[in-house]
Amino acid sequence: MDKKQQLKILDIELAPYRKAMSQAVDTILEQEVSKYPIMVVHQHEIELGIPFIHREEVKGNWSVNASTLEEFVAKRIINENMVDHFRSVYKDPEQELCLFLLSELGATFIFLHREESMDITGVDFPLAEN
Repeated sequence: MDKKQQLKILDIELAPYRKAMSQAVDTILEQEVSKYPIMVVHQHEIELGIPFIHREEVKGNWSVNASTLEEFVAKRIINENMVDHFRSVYKDPEQELCLFLLSELGATFIFLHREESMDITGVDFPLAEN
């Protein structure tokens, strides 16, 4: 299965999560926590962000935590010298959700349109090496 097919499957799997993720992004923006909200989408327990969707409770494949660019820098997932680059590839959070996907395929940033049945796009962004 190629990357485009994987993203399409992910788009379908995440469709039920869109509304809740959008509300979390809106809260982060409205409360001026960050201009760069990031939804951490995962299948295992992680210590990153604030958990708000638990896959066991929604009977889905994914759990979601709400985070921010600032937390990613503080936890050294993104190097401080890459912040400007990250901001340059970050899409408008009013239109698209920034997801940090942790799966058996590794860790990657993707952007998911807030509207239903839109395309999902991946972004190649180097993560910090710890």
